[in-house]
Amino acid sequence: MENTEKLTNNKQIIAYLVEKFPLCFIAEGEAKPLKIGIFQDLAERLSDDEKVSKTQLRSALRQYTSSWRYLHGVKPGAKRIDLDGVEGTEIEAEHVEHAQKALKESKAKVFAERKAAAKEKGEDKKPTRKIPAKANKKLTSRPAKPAKKVDYKPANIEQLSVKQEVQVMVGKAPVPATILGINKDEVQVQLASGMTLKVKAQHLLL
Repeated sequence: MENTEKLTNNKQIIAYLVEKFPLCFIAEGEAKPLKIGIFQDLAERLSDDEKVSKTQLRSALRQYTSSWRYLHGVKPGAKRIDLDGVEGTEIEAEHVEHAQKALKESKAKVFAERKAAAKEKGEDKKPTRKIPAKANKKLTSRPAKPAKKVDYKPANIEQLSVKQEVQVMVGKAPVPATILGINKDEVQVQLASGMTLKVKAQHLLL
């Protein structure tokens, strides 16, 4: 007898959608923009599927399209795809702008929450040491030393291993990351934010 146990949370439903429509939904890495009206298509395709209700489906779809990896994929030149992975219209400029704004606000919120949590634990408080007036004057008169520049070198695939700490280029700045897996010349890394990316070895710095 077929198992018709209902899926109870968004994570399970998204995993189910990845399984049912692998050319449309992905579990890791940068997601592709979905066609407008994809919910109706899903509701129609899954109309006889007792595992998911329309309410649960709508909630899971909302979570999927508001994730950082999805918002990263809504960029100029990207094309929307349907349930079978067929490309359609190109993303409109206003939708790209909206996605970038949502991503920026979401990241700012997460970082603010982390900062507040660290402050509450007292992790941001450093012990202060009193400096005698004479020494203080001497210190303030010295010119500030420029920040030490760290020279990172592009990595070769042979130098990399799972769980290795590396730097990955995100935009113009290197960001700390940990290697989760290596497949030929493609490397899967996890950023401090929890987001996972698939990049070429030459985009990693050591």
